[in-house]
Amino acid sequence: MTARTRKLKPVESRPVRERVSREEWNVRVDLAAAYQLAAHFKWSDLIYTHFSARVPGEPDHLLINPYGLLFDEITASSLVKINEAGDIVDDPTGLGINYAGFVIHGAVHEARSEIQCVLHTHTRAGIAVSAMKCGLLPISQHSMRVYADVSYHDYEGLALDLDERKRLVRDLGKSKSMILRNHGLLTLGDSVRDAFERMYYLECSCQIQVDALSGGEVNLLSDAVVKKSWAQFERVSRPATHKDWPALLRLLERKDSDYRE
Repeated sequence: MTARTRKLKPVESRPVRERVSREEWNVRVDLAAAYQLAAHFKWSDLIYTHFSARVPGEPDHLLINPYGLLFDEITASSLVKINEAGDIVDDPTGLGINYAGFVIHGAVHEARSEIQCVLHTHTRAGIAVSAMKCGLLPISQHSMRVYADVSYHDYEGLALDLDERKRLVRDLGKSKSMILRNHGLLTLGDSVRDAFERMYYLECSCQIQVDALSGGEVNLLSDAVVKKSWAQFERVSRPATHKDWPALLRLLERKDSDYRE
């Protein structure tokens, strides 16, 4: 636990690393890294929005951020473990969680058992595109990474109503990228790294679209190019799937980040 979080209310005296499995600790480290990388890329929204990951060996348990820490404060030890009902199982800081995070993330993890990580953001560009009637447009190489897989969910107000879950899951279908209309972005992954990469491309696609539309008419890529590019990005042998995450972790190390604590 870092010096910043050490002042917060302790719930369990034994260090988190000593009371969880090695597999859980590794996921905690990756998820904390995703939070701090999101802060680096300016994807955060004060203490709001949330990333979650399934606990290895405990499919009904999730890790999510404590409600009150900025993204650059989140470490492996400060993450909160909750169950499928949203009950807190382990809360090292005593801050609790954002209920809206449980509503959204709990629904996705329950519906998609193959998914290990879910990211949700409220970025300026992401919200801008979510408010456009056209949605995401096929106008850049970055958009080719996600365009063929993007789903949409209409805004229903703050995500505090459990009844919205069934509509969110219905609209999500089998996609791994979703635009929450007038709200923000959502990505899913087989790992923290996978969900983070999809969010990186989705966010960049939105930034590019906002910039391009400000200049006038844009060139739309053909369905054939969209299909070809999607297959290229999804190919099993793509080197990025094992090279980009270590590079991103090195970025945090150069920043002297405490995400591993």
